Amino acid sequence: MPYLNADGVLPPELLSEIQKYVQGALVYVPRQGPERLGWGQKNGARDELDRRNAAIREAKACGRTIDELADEYCLSADGIRKILYCNRRAS
Repeated sequence: MPYLNADGVLPPELLSEIQKYVQGALVYVPRQGPERLGWGQKNGARDELDRRNAAIREAKACGRTIDELADEYCLSADGIRKILYCNRRAS
C-alpha cells in the first residue's frame, strides 16, 4: 500500500482540520464497510490456511492421529484439535 501526500489528495480545509490533531505522522485511513477486506484476503494467506485446515481434517478422517498431524504440520496437538473441532461446530 503506497503512502500518499495529504497535500495532494485532501482539500485544504480538511488538511487544516487534520493538522489540528496530527502533524508530521503517518495516519492509516481504513476502508469503509463492505469494501474492507478480511484478514489475509488480499495476499491469499486466508485461502492458504483454509486449504491446510481442510487437508488436516481430511487426513484425520482417513485415520491419521492428532500427534502425527501435529508433527507433519509443525503445530501443537491442541492446535490440531482446534482446527478439527472448531470447524465441526461452525458447519
